[in-house]
Amino acid sequence: MDSREQFFKQITEASGVSGYEREVRAIIRQRLADLTTIEQDKMGSIICKKVGASESPRVMLAGHMDEVGFMVRHVTEQGYVKFLPLGGWWDQVLLAQQVVIKTSQSDVWGLIGAKPPHILPPDERKKIVEKKDMYIDVGATSQEEAEALGIRPGDPVIPACDFRILGGGQTYLGKAWDDRIGCALFIETIEELARAEHPNTVYGVGTVQEEVGIRGATTSVRVVDPDVAIILEVDIAGDVPGIKEEEHDIALGKGPTLLVYDARMIPNLALRDLVIDTAGELDIPLQLSAMSGGATDGGAIHIHAAGVPTVVIGVPARHIHSHASIIHRQDYDNALKLVVAVVKKLDAETVRGLTA
Repeated sequence: MDSREQFFKQITEASGVSGYEREVRAIIRQRLADLTTIEQDKMGSIICKKVGASESPRVMLAGHMDEVGFMVRHVTEQGYVKFLPLGGWWDQVLLAQQVVIKTSQSDVWGLIGAKPPHILPPDERKKIVEKKDMYIDVGATSQEEAEALGIRPGDPVIPACDFRILGGGQTYLGKAWDDRIGCALFIETIEELARAEHPNTVYGVGTVQEEVGIRGATTSVRVVDPDVAIILEVDIAGDVPGIKEEEHDIALGKGPTLLVYDARMIPNLALRDLVIDTAGELDIPLQLSAMSGGATDGGAIHIHAAGVPTVVIGVPARHIHSHASIIHRQDYDNALKLVVAVVKKLDAETVRGLTA
């Protein structure tokens, strides 16, 4: 693995479901401690300030630290763990998946299960098993045995998946690309800017609890009070069987994306065009994306105070909101190059012009 792949392995394998982002926050702090001034809001979002040639404009680069996962709700008399989802899960992707329960004592491995089809009547076999009917089997035979492992309500449950390099070496499988890829982007953007001049002050922000209602973005934006914001995210790759090109034509390996619409934000048009023009100048392939059924931290950030010019730049990923998803290295590398170039253009005059 090269250094970037090693970084991807570290940041994706860290545990950090919504509300339990401590491990991810520690990685960000370790990477940026020598380059930025770091503070933390009272929700747990980490805010890394990198001063450039001027204190303003204030540029916020936001990526959320949390991943979708679960929380222990109840331990049954037989020792099975009932759980609550943290973030949006599709029931079909859960059964037979391995998970790790992070208890106060240790990590406890388990398997998501449900009533076996062999004992179901024919009509029930055709139905989708719902989360409420599933359980986590940790190998216990009683409530006392499970509780002796340290399992109790409120413990976070993490999808289990190791980082792997696939195929020809350009595609990567891992958990939590949504949105450790955004965290990686703002970390590496700041590291790039530390070796160059930029006419502004940059705030790399790892937000908490995005998957349960963009909560960390709502508080951290008040701390930063930005003049302009770039949200760094995954995007939904539509290059899989069953999706028509007119439904969603975003593909792996075809470049980073720029979100032109989502359910909670229409981007600032001048900033949108600045991103498009910058990509063209640098010969960076850029895919334009629309997402009617979801939103990002930008939903809270762009309506802060009198409003913040905001865009979302994404890296396409297949199979998000499951135990594992897949990205393409070239999409990430080009996204990083694009974000760095855009930030370097955001001087006071340019930012004033975004809302002129």
